[in-house]
Amino acid sequence: MDCEDVMLTVRITAAERALLRELARGHGSDVSEVAADGLLDVIPALSGDAAVRRLLRVLARPAPCAVTFWLPAPVADLLPLLGERVARAGGLRACPASAALAAALRLWLAGDPARLAASLATLHAPGTRRSPVAPSIPALRAAA
Repeated sequence: MDCEDVMLTVRITAAERALLRELARGHGSDVSEVAADGLLDVIPALSGDAAVRRLLRVLARPAPCAVTFWLPAPVADLLPLLGERVARAGGLRACPASAALAAALRLWLAGDPARLAASLATLHAPGTRRSPVAPSIPALRAAA
């Protein structure tokens, strides 16, 4: 964690929290790093109205566990933009960054655990430089 990190607390299910911890343990990292990597994996795919509707469905499901993450500022900066898109599509007055994070993370964690682990392994492969902002992020900014 460096001083440019942003702390956000989100609500997820116990099963999602357990999977997140398992993924972190499997890759020798912490849950914040896995959450950031998961966001970099899922956010580029959230460009259409169908994806935003999926996020709204995820937000509608109960999530009793609170988890706090430290995210790199460039990743955290994307969340209000995503929240605006979710609010606009859902007719909501607002969608806080923490809700956008929770929805995107929960959507990512709903994927096949083996595929999630493979994505993390690819991000952390020797010779792979992890960028704090995915290449297709300008499309998300333009859509907001």
